[in-house]
Amino acid sequence: MFGYYLDLALRSLKRNKMLTALMVLAIAVGIGASMTTLTVMHLLSGDPLPTRSGTLFYPQVDPDPSPGQKQPYDVMDYRSALDLWSAHRADRQAMMAGSQLRLTAPQVNLPPLMAQMLSTTSDFFPMFDVPFRYGGGWTPQDDEKHARVAVISSDLNGKLFNGANSVGRTLRLKDTDVRIIGVLAPWRPSPQFYDVAGGRFSNGDTAGFYSKPEDVFLPFQSGLEINAGGFQPFTCWSMPDPVHMQNAPCVWVALWVQLDSAVKVGSYRRFVADYAAQQKALGRFVHADNTQLRSLMGWLDFNQVVPSDVRLQTWLAFAFLLICLFNTVGLLLAKFLRRAGEIGVRRALGASRAAVFAQCLVEAGAIGLLGGMGGLLLTSFGLWLVRSQPVEYADLVHLDTPMFLATFALAILVSLIAGALPALRASRIAPALQLKTL
Repeated sequence: MFGYYLDLALRSLKRNKMLTALMVLAIAVGIGASMTTLTVMHLLSGDPLPTRSGTLFYPQVDPDPSPGQKQPYDVMDYRSALDLWSAHRADRQAMMAGSQLRLTAPQVNLPPLMAQMLSTTSDFFPMFDVPFRYGGGWTPQDDEKHARVAVISSDLNGKLFNGANSVGRTLRLKDTDVRIIGVLAPWRPSPQFYDVAGGRFSNGDTAGFYSKPEDVFLPFQSGLEINAGGFQPFTCWSMPDPVHMQNAPCVWVALWVQLDSAVKVGSYRRFVADYAAQQKALGRFVHADNTQLRSLMGWLDFNQVVPSDVRLQTWLAFAFLLICLFNTVGLLLAKFLRRAGEIGVRRALGASRAAVFAQCLVEAGAIGLLGGMGGLLLTSFGLWLVRSQPVEYADLVHLDTPMFLATFALAILVSLIAGALPALRASRIAPALQLKTL
């Protein structure tokens, strides 16, 4: 029967091409607007590390003696981060702090570059599943020895060495030479979760959460020594010495930990609380009870990573889709009621109300399928417009397979919802009344 209903639907659509085009256009425009914003929302609110996010946590303590602090700062002071990291109470842990510095490559005929550098510890790479194209990361022993080694990004390797294997080559960071031991494969976590702090990156960059990763990665203490005076604090409660940030009354160091079971999560949470209580007893902390241990996704939610304008645009797009839905309902109702005589004859010849209802729904579904095709084209055009905008996530926007399938599913669903009321009205047409008027 479905094939018969589909044949009737196609005949009906060809009979009044202008009305069909209006309905298809209404659905296509609504689908295109809503799926464009929904695709962007899907990208920005996704899990940046699906295989590992459930085991990654972000501890926080409050070293600020000022009263009235409701939440601990998004990053820690150096001593607190070092104490927690040195305790090795997690399966893995990584300290990190971002900064900018001048970079050159000896024997490479390029002017100096200003590069983003992340000073971190050896667990950073395995903990965050960072892929390598050449070489690998450094060892815990390199952390202890303050080794002059570096891992560089795929982008920087392309700029300096045309993408060749640069392991063993030398970089000059400010006035210090370091040896390249690893080159990352193209890597773009979205959002750049590990460096999120208070609506900006810990290095002070306010470009957003979707910028490319840093160009250079160094052992934590090596980075502090090479770029002394180049680290910007998140905030301070008294005047700092920018050259000796390790003793500054400032927060500027982030710490991530990996905890592979719920028992370990509870144990680490108690450990952080006990550490804060101990520091209060020593007179270093005032707010010992102000601690947090958030999961990766909880941390992103807390920092409101998804831009508020994207959320607003998504709601507006779906409101527009609702308007298109109402327009389609009106057009379908007019179309079906104009065929009252035809429907009356079918009923008189034995067609049931359910058969008429099903026929009308098949026709509405066919309109939705055509609208979905048009909506896909408009969605592609809308995403192209987004990619041309000067926003940090523009180059990440694309229509993946789930969103491609969702476009057609939403189009057909919308058309079936729009067609339900007109189909119900058409199925209730009294055949006797229509036959008398023929």
